[in-house]
Amino acid sequence: MNSAPAFVQKVALITGASRGLGRVLAGFVAKQGYALIVMARNEADLQAAAKEFAAPGVPVVSIPGDVSVPSDRLRMLAAVKRYGRIDPLPPLENASRDTFLRVFDVNTLAPLALVREALPLLTRARGLVVNITSDAAVGGYPGWGVYGASKAALELVSKTLAAELKDRDVAVVSVDPGDMRTQMHQDAYLGQDISDRPLPDVTLPFWAWLLSQPPMKVSGMRYQAQAAVWEVAA
Repeated sequence: MNSAPAFVQKVALITGASRGLGRVLAGFVAKQGYALIVMARNEADLQAAAKEFAAPGVPVVSIPGDVSVPSDRLRMLAAVKRYGRIDPLPPLENASRDTFLRVFDVNTLAPLALVREALPLLTRARGLVVNITSDAAVGGYPGWGVYGASKAALELVSKTLAAELKDRDVAVVSVDPGDMRTQMHQDAYLGQDISDRPLPDVTLPFWAWLLSQPPMKVSGMRYQAQAAVWEVAA
């Protein structure tokens, strides 16, 4: 864990940063000069990733933990304050109540809780919240019902937050990164060849564009990072 400097112009907080899209995105924003606060559940993978992020010379604070655990979120926010800113699922008919609660806790309630807890920092920095959604939120895919429902809920939460936080100059968007060749997708399609899916790097042009926009200009929108037209019509 590296020490934070006295002042940095840009700070990015990224969860799930040890692999897949989270890792690619963290590496990308590090190259843009952002200081990083990163969290993931696997400590070894996170530390390995953090070494890559720090290579360009940007400060990185890596925090092993689970964003659905309140104490882990508090540790992440404590790190942000140092800068002064800010598996496969069963068919829906067989999904247990516990499965629903766990998936919604991680995919919907935890992001909302993190925004609420970070709101003073977000307000001070006029920050941008990016919630990662999925085409499963609108697709009705077999086997993805619980996950898709949690992401659909997250999209509504994001759009509502964008409206409620507008007067505080805090922006909120939802981004569907598209189908990618990640471990999560391989776990969801056990035994299948997913080599035809692109790597997460394919989304980098979109992230470069999004981070160049005035946050309030994009707030409340849903984006598809791999589509020919990124903005999804309401």
